Amino acid sequence: MQAKRNSDPSGAAAAPARAPNASVEHVLGQCATPQQFCAALAKLFGVRPTEVALMRLQKGLLSFLYPEELKTAGSIPVSSSSAVAAHTAATKKTELFNSFVKVKHASIFESVKLVKSDENDPTEQNTIQKLMSAPVLDPQRKVLGVIQVCRKGFDPANAGPDFTLDDLQQLELAAKVVCNLPFIK
Repeated sequence: MQAKRNSDPSGAAAAPARAPNASVEHVLGQCATPQQFCAALAKLFGVRPTEVALMRLQKGLLSFLYPEELKTAGSIPVSSSSAVAAHTAATKKTELFNSFVKVKHASIFESVKLVKSDENDPTEQNTIQKLMSAPVLDPQRKVLGVIQVCRKGFDPANAGPDFTLDDLQQLELAAKVVCNLPFIK
């Protein structure tokens, strides 16, 4: 199921309506698989499922749990100086980039073709324009993984609305929920 972006006549996209935190926690906490969790996140942020990534940290490497196509594409060493996910894991801090194309980053995973959610999904050839990244921490602040949500497009305006601080707080909440789910441990 594809999340649709609402737009007004000027072409500006509207942000999705926010559910109360307790409702978000409940919905995300019911997810039994990385696919279900990422689909719920995509719906929460009004992005396509292919614009959400979930990685688990094992032996110093971030391995993709979602999207499926990236599971076999390789892992990201936490020591990498060019991967945003590695920086997020190393610093244990959330990050928000509304001009992501200007950020020096490892783009190897952007070249992997992802299965489109439907034939009208134009993200295949698009670039990540906007990105949020959050560490998944256990109660002792040990890094379990990283969640990233992006907006792809040919340019920033085409990718949809900028991420906000409220969005970043919602992503932090999602990271707190996923740390308790069995597939991230």
